[in-house]
Amino acid sequence: MSEVSPKTQDELFLFLDSLGIKHKTKRHEPVFTVAESVSLRDEIPGGHTKNLFVKDKKDNFFLLTVEENASVDLKTVHTIIGGASKVSFGKPEKLMEYLGVIPGAVTAFGVINDTGHNVKIIIDEDLMKDEIINCHPLSNDATTSIASKDLLRFIEATGHEALVLKVTS
Repeated sequence: MSEVSPKTQDELFLFLDSLGIKHKTKRHEPVFTVAESVSLRDEIPGGHTKNLFVKDKKDNFFLLTVEENASVDLKTVHTIIGGASKVSFGKPEKLMEYLGVIPGAVTAFGVINDTGHNVKIIIDEDLMKDEIINCHPLSNDATTSIASKDLLRFIEATGHEALVLKVTS
């Protein structure tokens, strides 16, 4: 089986355009953590995200997209998301294989690369209160703003079910 290259930012933007989804992207220095990205808040309105790529003991993978300051209890979140056991962080190799991104660039947009539907995506209910949600466009040197309802439309257009659940405390 040949390795498929992950989609590029341009391919992501073309896909969004093909769906008629408005998006706006701001380029910036690469940021690897929520703390590093705080300086961009004044320039980019809306809800900013933190993304957790986790797995259970049966190798079921989940992407949890939550508001950047929210906390997720990794000891109990499996009971909400349907995991077979407590979850732990997925390995960077699986992150690249399934979502086509590196640690520090994890994003809900990564589902565009999950053609095998290996990852269940969960958007936190509290994040959906924001009209605009900001995510990395497959790399951490830019931030793409998209309407929260359009993020759900994008996820569904990739063949994934966008589960909106309360996963934060």
